[in-house]
Amino acid sequence: MDPAPWLEAALLGAVEGLTEFLPVSSTGHLILLVDLLAFAGPPGRVFEVVIQLGAILAVCVAYFRRLLGVLVALPRDDGARRFAANLLLAFLPAAVLGATLHGFIKAVLFDPRVVAVALVAGGFVLLWADRRPHAERYGEVERIPPLRALGIGLFQTLAMIPGVSRSGATIVGALLLGVTRRTAAEFSFFLAIPTMLGAAVFDLWKNRAVLDLDGLALVATGFAVAFLAALAVVRPFVAFVGRHGFAPFAVYRIALGSVLLGLLLA
Repeated sequence: MDPAPWLEAALLGAVEGLTEFLPVSSTGHLILLVDLLAFAGPPGRVFEVVIQLGAILAVCVAYFRRLLGVLVALPRDDGARRFAANLLLAFLPAAVLGATLHGFIKAVLFDPRVVAVALVAGGFVLLWADRRPHAERYGEVERIPPLRALGIGLFQTLAMIPGVSRSGATIVGALLLGVTRRTAAEFSFFLAIPTMLGAAVFDLWKNRAVLDLDGLALVATGFAVAFLAALAVVRPFVAFVGRHGFAPFAVYRIALGSVLLGLLLA
């Protein structure tokens, strides 16, 4: 048995886990690395989408007590209901547009040139949003007004363009709408759970006829490594953002995107 596909699946899983919750675009990194490695995974970009569930599981583990507390308190606590309602409102735009534009996104936008441009443009936007003065009115997810939660969800739809970054788009939207840095990062984590779960289930269903056991085994390898890598990143990222903001990630995006554009143009 050739070990190369398994090693590549593990490497891709590590990259996914390390970048999913950073505002640097995990999907963009995966597209670039898949092309560089000529990785022959399952068809339809299923591998890149489904291994993100490993990173989502890491959030569920890291914030297990918080999420369980919300779930248990839902019938009697207004704060828990506002938490759940805000996640639902923020999730809806991506659910509607993702299902509508799924084919176009996979066929046209999963391209290294799109990723490179989006990395650079998104880096400048993130740098501007991080440095501009803004009132920090909302320090907890449950205190975000419903319309602002919906607005953050609309920002998240920009991440359907690979390279934009789902976490980056939601964080920028949250910052512009008055959410503190720490809560913006955490809200992005929580919002990833329904968003990426929905995307993965939708992709598996669309490609169910062409999946085989070997393809599923590669996905499982990437999933497991992504889970472990993300688990190591989630908590330190929140602490780092609280101290340093998002500017370092913006600079990284601009540098990486610029190098890629130069290589593609050459």
